[in-house]
Amino acid sequence: MQEWIERFQQFLAVERNLSPHTCAAYRRDLVEFQGFLAGSGGADAAVLRRIDHLQLRRYLAELHKHNQRTSIARKLSTLRTFFRYLVREGVLATNPAEAVATPKRNRYLPKTLSVDEAATLMERGHGVTVLALRDRAFLELLYSSGLRVSELTGLDVGGLDLRENLVRVLGKGRKERIVPVGRKAHEALFAYLEARGPVSDDAPLFVNHRGGRLTQRSVQRHLKVHLLKAGVLKDISPHALRHSFATHLLDGGADLRAIQELLGHASLSTTQRYTQVSVDQLMAVYDKAHPRSKKKS
Repeated sequence: MQEWIERFQQFLAVERNLSPHTCAAYRRDLVEFQGFLAGSGGADAAVLRRIDHLQLRRYLAELHKHNQRTSIARKLSTLRTFFRYLVREGVLATNPAEAVATPKRNRYLPKTLSVDEAATLMERGHGVTVLALRDRAFLELLYSSGLRVSELTGLDVGGLDLRENLVRVLGKGRKERIVPVGRKAHEALFAYLEARGPVSDDAPLFVNHRGGRLTQRSVQRHLKVHLLKAGVLKDISPHALRHSFATHLLDGGADLRAIQELLGHASLSTTQRYTQVSVDQLMAVYDKAHPRSKKKS
């Protein structure tokens, strides 16, 4: 099975053009399944051909002991993709994972900042050093353009066009999209680049104090520091700024299809979860304000 996992990794990286991070996630899921098979009597090609939906259900039952439904659904999706590849390569006649139902996922609403909290985070004094201006710039860009943190840290200087107020990013599956940059983000980025000095177009846009590309972990760490300094007492990740971007656009009357394009979502159903956030917020305001809905004090 190890050989087929390696071939599958090549398929994902070369033919499907998936990122190293995504390929590594597939590998982890398959190695975990390989361990389950080894504990059940082996994981060679013969065992692979004998896998059926009942064995997969036993595997999911094992996963339920230590995993959330979202993780289980993702692991099952990995197996479906892997078995589909094996069918294509003639190792399997059918895909046994197609007969296994995906666990119903727990209802999940994205964490967001309110408009006031986002403004407080962005507008508090960040300082005038290059690193302080950098932090202000990446916070503004995350919120202004709804970027994933991986897209932010992967940006080169040449991907930013401050004349046209646009940024070109590579999203999931190496798909390119062009996103507007807001006025405040433009100001912050201009100040940062001016303080940083001349750099080539292929240089990383956001760098650490040693001049290397800023990592996703560093962005997370700096965000937490700035949240504390701003007095925003929420456990917010960089991805929550992307959620806030989408929710605030929707609340402001933006079209759902337009938000889908800006976020780079392949499916509209992924974008539609933001409508639920807005409905929940609307109901909270209604319950608080309407005289026939207020709770008795």
